[in-house]
Amino acid sequence: MKRACWFALFTVVWFDVGFAASPPSRPEWKAGAAAIDITPEGPAWMAGYAGRNKPSEAVVQKLFAKALAVEDAAGTTVVLVTLDLIGVPKPLREAVERRILERHQLRPEHVLLNASHTHSGPSLYGRGVGDPAFVEKANAYSRGLEEKVGRVIDDALARREPVTLHYARARAGFAMNRRLRVGTEIRNSPNPDGPVDHDVPVLRIANAKNEVKAILFGYACHNTVTGTYSINGDYAGYAQAALEEARPGTVALFLMGAGGDQNPYPRGTLEQSAQHGRTLANAVEAALAVITPRTVHGPLRSALAYADLEFADISRADLVRRAQSRVAADKARAEQLLAQLDAGKLPTSYPCPVQVVQFGVDLTIVAIGGETTVDYSLRLKQELAAGPNALWVAGYSNDGFGYLGSRRVIREGGYEGYSANLGRHPGPWATNTEDKVIYLAHELIRSVNH
Repeated sequence: MKRACWFALFTVVWFDVGFAASPPSRPEWKAGAAAIDITPEGPAWMAGYAGRNKPSEAVVQKLFAKALAVEDAAGTTVVLVTLDLIGVPKPLREAVERRILERHQLRPEHVLLNASHTHSGPSLYGRGVGDPAFVEKANAYSRGLEEKVGRVIDDALARREPVTLHYARARAGFAMNRRLRVGTEIRNSPNPDGPVDHDVPVLRIANAKNEVKAILFGYACHNTVTGTYSINGDYAGYAQAALEEARPGTVALFLMGAGGDQNPYPRGTLEQSAQHGRTLANAVEAALAVITPRTVHGPLRSALAYADLEFADISRADLVRRAQSRVAADKARAEQLLAQLDAGKLPTSYPCPVQVVQFGVDLTIVAIGGETTVDYSLRLKQELAAGPNALWVAGYSNDGFGYLGSRRVIREGGYEGYSANLGRHPGPWATNTEDKVIYLAHELIRSVNH
């Protein structure tokens, strides 16, 4: 395909490039970190598993929203927000964008929202609530969440102080691909031969006294160790708690990777969740023990744009077939789509956010929306591995619109490649989806470097 054709693949781009020279007296970096409790009060309808038929029964671990505000010597600021939640709903992202512009004059590309995808947290904005009595409670919680996320951003910005940044990485091995081919069927089962990304990237933020103020770390794996009725942050919550317990006063933030087709194994109990959390925390400790970690320099640059992802061709016959489903929700959704098709208003595409946050020539974070499958991370690392710039790929960022299958996953079908998205979208993604997202990531990196 000729280069000129590619520019139709994405929509509006915002970007900020900090090229201004820093005054000699200014520190290279300032940063502040903060956390706020977002645990629901009382019983709440839980997100992540459609089979749940009652609200939560206990809280075994609190949930948090956390923010890390980083400012370079030229005053360019980016805030990274991590959430112990199932995803980042679009209304939450939009509310945060409005608030940071009004209160701090920060544009959309200056904030990155990422969810751990814990399946042991509350439903958001009433989605998936199986009991009508809990719909308004879920909506009220979500409205309060918007305010709390705004407050934690305010706090992180207010706490900025001179710091140094260091990057290192380690590995953790409990994630395994969960797409196993059995005959012509793709099953949700452990697949030790499937693609994985075991990297544990770590960014250490220390003040002038060398006190660690924040640790940003990531891993590419579903937070699905347990499916009980107990509120908790799953393995990511336990990992953050372990790191903070070892360093009182430190804020540990988990940045979810491209784990859309990865599960933690073994799984099923809270004890295993804590075990995997300790494994991940130990990997972070190993990265922090590196004798010569990479010192991260500025300037800080950021960019955000949306890839216009097309749906595969959807036939009337397919919708009619889906409307015969014995599952009430699937039947209702297919009937709704048939009505939209008759009215000529069936959606043909969806905007997927892609964001780049670049720390000089030392570190680049690429954050992608949806439940990003691992091929995106592996491909970007392969294509952008040259040079000194470390690449960190995060999924589950800025919009939780459903699964983002790679070309391989879409062609194979199965849960992540087909059925999981039918409740939200008219049909599966077109097979050019991966190329559109990857190309946009490349374009954004080029934009912040010019």
